[in-house]
Amino acid sequence: MELFYINKKYFDALLSLELKPQQKSKLFSDLCRINILYMINKAGSGHVGSSFSSIDLMSWIFLEYVTKDSSNYFFSSKGHDAPAMYNVMISTGQLDASMLHKLRRVDGLPGHPDISTPNIVTNTGSLGMGISKAKGLIKANRLKNKACKVFVMTGDGELQEGQIWESLNRLRQEKMKELTIIVDHNKFQSDRKISTTSDLGSLEKKFESFGLKTITCDGNNVDEFTSSLNALIATEEPGVLISNTVKGSGVKYMESESLSDKDFYQFHSGAVNQDIYEKSVKELVNNIKDFIQKESINYLFELTTEKISSTSFNKEFRTQSLIKAYSKALIREAKNNKKIVALDGDLILDTGLIEFEKLFPERFFECGIAEQDMVSQAGALALEGFTPIVHSFSSFLTSRPNEQIYNNATEKTKIIYIGSLAGLLPGGPGHSHQAVRDIASLSGIPNLEMIQPSNESETTLTLKYALNDTANNVYVRLCSIPVEIPFEYPSNHKMEKGVGSVISEGEEIVILSYGPVLLTEIWLSKKILSKSGVNPKIIAFPWLNQFSTEWVKDQLDNYKTIITVDDHYVEGGFGEKFIANYIRSSENYNGKEIFSLGVNGIPVSGTNQEVLKHHKLSSHEIAKTVLSLIKR
Repeated sequence: MELFYINKKYFDALLSLELKPQQKSKLFSDLCRINILYMINKAGSGHVGSSFSSIDLMSWIFLEYVTKDSSNYFFSSKGHDAPAMYNVMISTGQLDASMLHKLRRVDGLPGHPDISTPNIVTNTGSLGMGISKAKGLIKANRLKNKACKVFVMTGDGELQEGQIWESLNRLRQEKMKELTIIVDHNKFQSDRKISTTSDLGSLEKKFESFGLKTITCDGNNVDEFTSSLNALIATEEPGVLISNTVKGSGVKYMESESLSDKDFYQFHSGAVNQDIYEKSVKELVNNIKDFIQKESINYLFELTTEKISSTSFNKEFRTQSLIKAYSKALIREAKNNKKIVALDGDLILDTGLIEFEKLFPERFFECGIAEQDMVSQAGALALEGFTPIVHSFSSFLTSRPNEQIYNNATEKTKIIYIGSLAGLLPGGPGHSHQAVRDIASLSGIPNLEMIQPSNESETTLTLKYALNDTANNVYVRLCSIPVEIPFEYPSNHKMEKGVGSVISEGEEIVILSYGPVLLTEIWLSKKILSKSGVNPKIIAFPWLNQFSTEWVKDQLDNYKTIITVDDHYVEGGFGEKFIANYIRSSENYNGKEIFSLGVNGIPVSGTNQEVLKHHKLSSHEIAKTVLSLIKR
């Protein structure tokens, strides 16, 4: 497989030319598009469509405001367009050129912006925070008696997040003329049109109602948006530029304009296939050459080719997808129970709800990027006798609406919360999306059981249990990535509250964990440990806060060393709860060595194996840790 990129020397040559600023910015943006594609396809993931819609305005602001005056700020609140921002920063010398090759690598650039990266202004990735951060920057500079301009870019789907509107309330009152808000209005969210997900209505009227000067322009037309931006800045008032853009702008294969309301946008995230990749690069190169010829610009560039070897795997075990298993299980349950309703937070594809919506459109409720609203709707549905199942990514579902989840619990109704993208992996998106504090976040909620299934069959059993075998609310953590799972459960495996499953017998040491990722790593670590004569017993324990005292005592009392492993922070995780319960209930814990492993520190962004290794949760690192603990 071949990938192509533009060497930085060609950007340097472009920036040194005496051209009209608009000409230079146009060429710069399209050269960056080639490198955005390279960066994302080399990484294997990233957000192409959003990066392409925002790159034109982003390039202009960096070239005309940020690089010419270091007192000015630009950052993207939505964060998905990080590949665009990284490429602009690399090409203007604000990031080392080697970073072009290190998107979503532990020693490179995180999936969403983070201040550990040089010249990044603030962490983003969790939506809705950008304007508030911009206000803080302005206030800090005022206190320092420093003049500045702050440009913050938001997504249009991001405008469904309530903090956006909270942050607008005092802008005019506080006369924040330093602030320019840019809305990348590409009209698409993760998968579908915004008008289908949560129609925004008149954005101009909304922003103007806060007393903000608002101008609408074509955000992919450099001549139009520069005129609009200049007019906005000249008002000496806080302003909003509604930038009408096209998701995937610049490459006809990726542009979203031709899609209907029901179509899914195919290039929101992930690498593009090789055929479309090569056609896209060819189109961009031709566009650049045509523009150079049309404008009579004396500029030459070449593509650098990099050959990427395809990785082939000899799969020893079946790859399992828990999201697919959940989707099928939900359909089966919904056919038999007309009280089941599903609520989604703009993640219908990622949470496995496409078939549910097709079969039960009247029982599917799209709520957009508004988790607090979604959870409160679920609360009222439950009060009226329905069984709501609420879906989002774990990191967002358990944090933003935590108060609403508690309120629902106090009403003593039945709600099921399905948190996808649970745990450390995938490692690429970075800490804003890695759910490693959700168990702790929900620990104070009464009448809430937390479960994480470890394979497809247990996922089916978990949903069946949550719907039919408990009166409590249930939070289900779901691993989103396909995993090659080496272990199997007994044929008579069932969900019995507080009871785990022994997936490998052993002596002296017992290791307990949950979920397909870490149980697989622990299983593989046993092979490594066997070379040192160590043979741990492995228990899969899906119950994150429910424990059968007698079963646990029976399984642990005869073992010298007990180790729990969390796909979560150690503090507040399953291990702490499990060990506390065991110590309280057993008279035989004295003399035992008890250890808790898990995530420590802020999760890193990288390949899945890089992330596991960094946090000492890969099979080799777990084996090393176990050996060091028993030899102390």
